[in-house]
Parts: sequence; C-alpha cells; structure tokens
Amino acid sequence: MADVTIEVRPNGPYIINGPIELHDTNGNALPTQARVVLCRCGASTKKPFCDGTHSKIGFQAAAQAVPGSAEKD
Repeated sequence: MADVTIEVRPNGPYIINGPIELHDTNGNALPTQARVVLCRCGASTKKPFCDGTHSKIGFQAAAQAVPGSAEKD
C-alpha cells in the first residue's frame, strides 16, 4: 500500500501527497494527481481544489489541535 501524507499549511490549503480517490457529492470520481491541494478557506472558485484565494482574502486558520490534549471520559 502506498503512503499518503496530509500537510496542513498555515493559513493555507491541505496538501495531500500520494494516491487518493476523491469523489463529489454525487459519488463521481474527481481527477487527481500524485499531489492534490485542497481548499481550506471555502472561497476557492475551483472547490474542492485550492486556487490561491486564501492569500487574497487573508484567511486565518483556527488554532491547531494539540496531540494528546483531548479530554478522556
């Protein structure tokens, strides 16, 4: 099985490296490559893909979760 990594860019997109399958809301496969850049700001005109709009609108991401900081029941 091939490795897939997801990088969260500060105030930017998700960058996915590796083979993935991506589908729209109707279940249709979307074209992907070995590197996929997904919108995180919600303003891209090419959703779900990033078109760089985050830098034009000054997108500020929420604080990142700290591993192991979740409350336990």
